[in-house]
Amino acid sequence: MSGSSPTTAATAKGIVAATAKRQLRLTPLVGVMFFTVSGGAYGLKDMVSLSGPGMAMLILLLLPIIYSVPSALVVAELGAALPVEGGYYQWVKAGLGQFWGFQEAFWSWLTTWVDMAIYPVLFADYLAVYWSEVAPGATIWLSLGPVDLDLHWVVCLALIWPLTYLNIRGAQLVGDSSLIFMAILLIPFVILVAIGLPRLINDGIDPLVPFTPPGGPVASALGAGIWIGMWNYLGWDGLSTVAGEIREPRRTFPLALFISVPLIAACYLLPVLAGLGSNQSWDTWTAGTFTLIGQDFGGVWLKTLITIGSFVSMAGLFSGLLLSVSRVPYVMARDGWLPSFMTRLHHRYGTPWIAIVSCSVIYSIFTLGPFQSLVIIDVAVYSFALVLQFVAFVVLRATKPGLSRPFRVPGGWLGAIVIIAFPIGIILFAILKSYDDGGIEAIWKPAVALALGPLVYLPLLRFVKRDQPTEDVVVDGVVIWTADAAAPSAQP
Repeated sequence: MSGSSPTTAATAKGIVAATAKRQLRLTPLVGVMFFTVSGGAYGLKDMVSLSGPGMAMLILLLLPIIYSVPSALVVAELGAALPVEGGYYQWVKAGLGQFWGFQEAFWSWLTTWVDMAIYPVLFADYLAVYWSEVAPGATIWLSLGPVDLDLHWVVCLALIWPLTYLNIRGAQLVGDSSLIFMAILLIPFVILVAIGLPRLINDGIDPLVPFTPPGGPVASALGAGIWIGMWNYLGWDGLSTVAGEIREPRRTFPLALFISVPLIAACYLLPVLAGLGSNQSWDTWTAGTFTLIGQDFGGVWLKTLITIGSFVSMAGLFSGLLLSVSRVPYVMARDGWLPSFMTRLHHRYGTPWIAIVSCSVIYSIFTLGPFQSLVIIDVAVYSFALVLQFVAFVVLRATKPGLSRPFRVPGGWLGAIVIIAFPIGIILFAILKSYDDGGIEAIWKPAVALALGPLVYLPLLRFVKRDQPTEDVVVDGVVIWTADAAAPSAQP
């Protein structure tokens, strides 16, 4: 559709309003990126007991090299070339067209319905250890009448909605708060590492023994840990969706990626390595293990600091991810895939507040169900969305060679192909290993989740989008892609 249509002109005002608030600088962006990918080493404890100490260390060493770095390089090139609100949705739309752009957005948003519900639930679960009334099933009475409310759910909401308000206030506030969250989270782990690594060396402990759980096949140990590793290393593309709110995105976004990759890898590797020098047997590592390691190393005070860090981690993860994911329904609505009220920007803060609130309503509902057990579906569906980005990366290289790329994956075409081959290989291995271990039962749920995208496309196209135009992809006033494939401006 032509960029001069009334609908596109109206949304262009929204683009200008959002772009005028390019608030995220480099340091706050690194803080938010830390939480859109990581949130600390809390999510790694099961990797050690399932895969064995040696295999866990190998996975933590290799995944940044063959999964995170390639993904970050592709995201850096695309983010520098197309620094537009909506990020990966716009990249895939520009490279592969409207249908696949929709799949990218739908799959990415769908995974967050499970993903984002996990963090408030874990926050309430951690609190239940110290306050038993918060355990699932406990109830309180509202003063307005005999209405039972699950206190566990109330605690979830108490985390979700203040952070929702924080997001409505804008990206810069989310970035600044993320830096505070990150400091509170990392300080106890720095102390833990400072105590644990010397103990590991002085006591002559070999952290790689046993390499895998005794009696089990090496491939199964690798397969068990690879999903956990991917879960903890995914999300490098997340903040591409707020490119319109980043200062100098062509420079700042790639730089933030290159800082965050080694930072997050170190934040995973060093605490696990130090923890293997504690009195906690590797085969007992599970939820809460790092607090026990902290007590072993420093006593109650370090255990308390690590526990506080776990609460802060959940808050930082939810806040940072809400910033990135809320822009997905916002840009989908701008293209007509969702109701137009989702495009409304806050009159004062310039944020897509209806999209932010809508996301939080969905996550509030999902905290009530047992959806947190569907993490493997989350990782699998996200992986297919990531593969679409890789395909778009190659297609845009081929079809739009003149597109300005302030950062480019080195090595020409060979470098481009090699760099995406590694993460795609990891994804295929994880899926095949799941099928090998669990049969069709292990993969049918992710397959159904993926199928939802094509299934809802036509009904939405007919009954929601109808004749609404698809917004052009515009960078610096130049139309990079338009729904009218014959338009000359579609060939930059």
